[in-house]
Formats: sequence, C-alpha cells, structure tokens
Amino acid sequence: MPKLNLIPQDERNFARNVDWNLFGLFLEIVNSGGISAAARHLNKQQPTISAGLKRLEEHLGVELCHRTSQGIELTPAGRALVPLCEAMTGAVRTAPHEVARAANLVEGVINITIMSSIVSPEFDGAIAAFHELHPGVEIRLDVVAWRGVVKALKLGEAEVGIACDSAPSEGLRYAPLMKEVQQLYCSRSHPLFGRTVGQPAMLCDEPFVMTGEDEPEELERFRRRYGLGRHAAGFAENLHEVKRLIELGVGIGFLPTCVAEEIDRAHNLHPLLPDDLLPSYHVYLITREQDARDTPTELFLHEILGRLGERP
Repeated sequence: MPKLNLIPQDERNFARNVDWNLFGLFLEIVNSGGISAAARHLNKQQPTISAGLKRLEEHLGVELCHRTSQGIELTPAGRALVPLCEAMTGAVRTAPHEVARAANLVEGVINITIMSSIVSPEFDGAIAAFHELHPGVEIRLDVVAWRGVVKALKLGEAEVGIACDSAPSEGLRYAPLMKEVQQLYCSRSHPLFGRTVGQPAMLCDEPFVMTGEDEPEELERFRRRYGLGRHAAGFAENLHEVKRLIELGVGIGFLPTCVAEEIDRAHNLHPLLPDDLLPSYHVYLITREQDARDTPTELFLHEILGRLGERP
C-alpha cells in the first residue's frame, strides 16, 4: 500500500475521527501473529479484520505490517505503534478498577491458589500493601500441589496462582516470582549428620520421605537420575510435614533451602549435598490470559506485578 500523506486538518481531527477500537484490533493482530489467527480468536470473519487494519492504516497514513507466509511482519511504524496500543488498551481495561479504588468502593474476594510454603518477600509485601489499601477485600489462599494450581487456572477455577511449571501452558501468563533451590536433608540423629555426600547415588538405599504431586519436575528428574527414593519411608504433600518426618528420623528428604532455613530454627536438619549439585527451578506468578477480571483481582495483580518489575 503506498504511503498516505496526512494533511494538517487530518492531524488536528485525528483523535476525534479515529475509531479507537482499531488500536485494540491492531494489537490483537500482533499478539495473535496474523490476521487469520486474530479473526479466529475474536470470532470474526477475516475480511472484517483486514478491513479494520486497512482503516487504521488510512487514518495514520502509513503501512503498519506486511503479510508473510508465517503471518505478519511489522514495519517500523507498526513496531512504534505496538507499545502505544498496549498502553491504551491497558488504560481502558483498568479504568473501572481505578475509579472504584478512588471512590473507595473496592470490596469482594481474591482467590489465590498457591503451592505450599512459599517464601517470597514480594508476595508477602504485595498482600500486606493491598490489605492496607483495601481492607474490605477478603484474601483467600488455597494451598494445593503445584499441578493443582496449574489445573485450576486452566479450568478457570482460579485467576491467580503461584507454582513452578517446567512446561508453560497455552492460555496462561507467567511472571517469575522467585527461584527455589532444593537440598537433601537428614535429621540430627542420622549417621550422616554433619557430613557432605559428594555422590548422590551413594544415598540411593536410604529411607526417603517423598513429596508426591508437589514434587517439581526438575527435582523428580534429579532424584531419578541418582536412584534416590527407591525406599519410600514417608510421604507428605505439605513441606512443613515433610520437614517433620525428616526431623523425626523417618528418612532423608528434599526441601527448598529457603523453606528449610525458615522453619528449622532448632537446627535439627543437616544439608547432605554440595551446593554445586543442587537442583533448582523458577516459581511463577501465573494468571489466565484474559482482558476482564474483577476489580480486587486486577488491583492485586497491579500491586504484585509492579513489585516484580512486570507490566501489569
């Protein structure tokens, strides 16, 4: 399409004449990766989407993208427009929430589904700050295994979740919250208390405390690689109960280092593996990909994402 030249009158009346929905349409095309994909996502006909893109280009007087076999390729003008569209659509989406906050009308319930024993200053700080600003909102924490967190989000049974997930799911958004490192611990009464074991396979015949569905996949791979857990002597989903069984000498077992440091104030646990061998993984703040959320949830996400340095 040849470049269109705007005349001064068009520039003065642009904001008055343009259909603001076209900016959201353009952003949907970009996020979907093409006109056909955007049409499917919006449940509209492809010619309707193409016509909307053409109208926006005519309003702006520039070509915003080229069609390719893979979808679209943005022009420099298109790349410049994307963050502006994101800012506009974000402002529109948050407008009712900001109005409710200004009018002190924020009430309701926030349901947050989390894996057990999360240690995160950002998460704790976000909850404390949010409660201080909006004491009329009830904050509910539902603790389940990390797979249960992801499942609840995918089924639409939760809006906000905190969990590890080595295979991010389509339709969910992930913001890194923290990094957890797992260490293998024994009790004070164990013969290996005070010692470091450089070869994890040497512990393959030790009685073991298992964590079931709450075991991160990275930890499961590490454990199986060295044959750990062949002799299951105990089981608990909650990490505080895992710690209890280890401390009572039922078996050795894994705990996130941050959790162990927080709950082992009596120093009854001893780390068995050297630091350079320890398995690790990210824990994410996970949300569903959608535009409409209730006001308490939207404002809480704004609070915690701001603390994580992510765009709300």
